[in-house]
Amino acid sequence: MKILHIACLVSALWLTGCATVGSPQGDNAPTTSSKAPATPPAAPQAPHTPVFPSGPLQPIALAQATNGEVASLSAPTDLWDRIRRGFAMPDLQHELVPDREQWYASRPDYMQRMTERSSKYLFHIVEELERRGMPTELALLPYIESAFNPQAVSVAKAAGMWQFMPATGTYFDLKQNAFRDDRRDVLASTRAALDYLQKLYNMFGDWHLALAAYNWGEGSVGRAIARNQKAGLGTSYTELNMPAETRMYVPKLQAVKNIVANPEAFKTELPLIENHPYFQTVDITHDIDVSLVASLAGIREEDFRALNPSFNRPVIFAAGTPQILLPWDNAKVFQRNLEARREGQYASWTVWTVPSNMSVAEAAQRAGMSEADLRSVNSIPPRMLIKAGSALMVPRSTTTRQDVSSHLADNGQLAFTPEVVTRRTTVRAGKGETVASIARRYKLTAANVADWNDVRANAAFKVGQQVVVYLPVRPARASSAASRPSVGSKRPAAPPARKGGTPSKVKRR
Repeated sequence: MKILHIACLVSALWLTGCATVGSPQGDNAPTTSSKAPATPPAAPQAPHTPVFPSGPLQPIALAQATNGEVASLSAPTDLWDRIRRGFAMPDLQHELVPDREQWYASRPDYMQRMTERSSKYLFHIVEELERRGMPTELALLPYIESAFNPQAVSVAKAAGMWQFMPATGTYFDLKQNAFRDDRRDVLASTRAALDYLQKLYNMFGDWHLALAAYNWGEGSVGRAIARNQKAGLGTSYTELNMPAETRMYVPKLQAVKNIVANPEAFKTELPLIENHPYFQTVDITHDIDVSLVASLAGIREEDFRALNPSFNRPVIFAAGTPQILLPWDNAKVFQRNLEARREGQYASWTVWTVPSNMSVAEAAQRAGMSEADLRSVNSIPPRMLIKAGSALMVPRSTTTRQDVSSHLADNGQLAFTPEVVTRRTTVRAGKGETVASIARRYKLTAANVADWNDVRANAAFKVGQQVVVYLPVRPARASSAASRPSVGSKRPAAPPARKGGTPSKVKRR
């Protein structure tokens, strides 16, 4: 074996010598005859200096494993595992946390329903959080806000999974009109919620305070911090004086985080949520009925609305909502069936802008539909007139091809005014009274007075003649006795005024 090694070494040296001697100019000759520039000699490498830890080795926290310092050697097994790896908020140490852990752990049916409902939306939320570099604990926030119900509405009128108040939703460009409410939209509301949470974190520099502000309002948290600073007190989440709901808010999130981190410790079983998208976006180019979308996609209408909960009406206007969400496997089915559809219209409904104040009965007659159907499709309450400029959903004629404009799809509103209740009354005409003078006296139109009495609009009445008019019924003035309904009255008592006018729900966003 030694002889073989020596032979190989001699052969290598001989070949090297041949290569050198084969050069026509030798090693010291200039290389002017070569067209290629000479390769500069490689710089000498600095000797490698190993770095040793100064103290004993410490285990790596989950937060360190997600910040780019440490690469994971295995992919997440499911979405829960992926969420755990992204935990980056400091744990809240508070006596309310074990209390909320016990509350959730003792309600396995509630936890099961809530987590199963979240399976449609969690992947998208986690993707957005990771893209922004935000803690994945925030993906659990809708459990606290709405139990992941996109149709949830609080007593303070906060709506959607992320529970946006109307004004805050408008600030973050969540459209709220007669046809859709983007506070319930999965993509739009998630974008707005994460924008808001980032804004609050940048404002307070602390996730617990940012969450308190999300629930209570940034102004309220700012004032609470200022009061503590003035009194020489601490300004952390646990040290601020805040309402009970906000005091419980972060402990609730911490409790859910602890259960997700270690469900076995709480004897809880989380449903499997696979680590891949549940839905995908699909472009639409025409106004289209919700029922037709569900039919072409091969899904139930309620399943479609679970992914697209912002739509208030039975039709989707492409100019306002050019994309819809469909389950991953059904998106291609919908596109294939839509392309194969060659006849028939896509939308059965369009929008009519009401030219003047009118009754529901009159509007229904003009739209060519029953009053009950008009009320139902437009959610018109009883005893209301439709105000001029309102955008009403009405049947689309079979010859109409024009889709609803983007301005109307984004800004159409329905407004109402109380219907005036009138009573038939007869009055006696004075000397020289005419239809016009009676109309002026009672603030009516001459056309109505003439119509009610079957005379011309320029007719005159005889002295003492009875004239029929319909006058508004004036409600009796409230008195201390009248304000209390008598026994057997169907009129409900007015609710007592709340001191200070503060709503029972803390939401002030």
